Amino acid sequence: MTQVPRYAIYYLPPPGSALDRFGSTLLGYDVFTGAEPLFPEAMTRAVPDWAAVTSDPRKYGFHATLKAPIALASGQSEAELLWACATFAETPRAIPTITPMVRSIGSFIALVPSEPSDDLAQLAADCVRSFDSFRAPLTPEDRARRKPALLSLRQVQYLDHWGYPYVIEEFRFHMTLTGSVDLARHDELLGLLRAQFDALRLETLAIDRIALCRQDSPTERFRSIGQFQLRPML
Repeated sequence: MTQVPRYAIYYLPPPGSALDRFGSTLLGYDVFTGAEPLFPEAMTRAVPDWAAVTSDPRKYGFHATLKAPIALASGQSEAELLWACATFAETPRAIPTITPMVRSIGSFIALVPSEPSDDLAQLAADCVRSFDSFRAPLTPEDRARRKPALLSLRQVQYLDHWGYPYVIEEFRFHMTLTGSVDLARHDELLGLLRAQFDALRLETLAIDRIALCRQDSPTERFRSIGQFQLRPML
């Protein structure tokens, strides 16, 4: 694995918001503070191994990836990346607004938009391109971890060009709520998570900010080190 620290550009809900509390308690990790809040009692009562079910996404915190984790290129610094995030956020743009819903994506469950958003796709593509100069080239080991033999031709091309296969047309906005779960458990977990989310009564969600997160070592979790409100287009 590439040496750390690693940095990622995420969408994170506003700290302390209902959505932030929803995600941080379900995952048992607060990406802003590093605290480990208690899981919802309804989840641990119904799913005794809930800690194991959420162990993979807990490492990253409740987030949506806009620029996947990178090691910094030679000559680049954290301070410069923070400055670039602030500059990016100051550029006026259309602020995506989605209708969020809980849905299965392959073998895991996530919060996703109910329908595609061109503005959201554009924001993600802008993040991929704007911050790529900070990215160290993939090592052979990092590339192999992405299992290119299982990717489509376009995904392999994106992996080699951008360091990550699921960008541009392959991007899918999602805020992960579980790790991979057996098909036999999917319907039960999906129903429980939808009930938890429906209690928020969150009909729309503005993707109006980005966050810079850092992982200090492969065994540690990501933490937010900077949050930036996006400037709306007038």
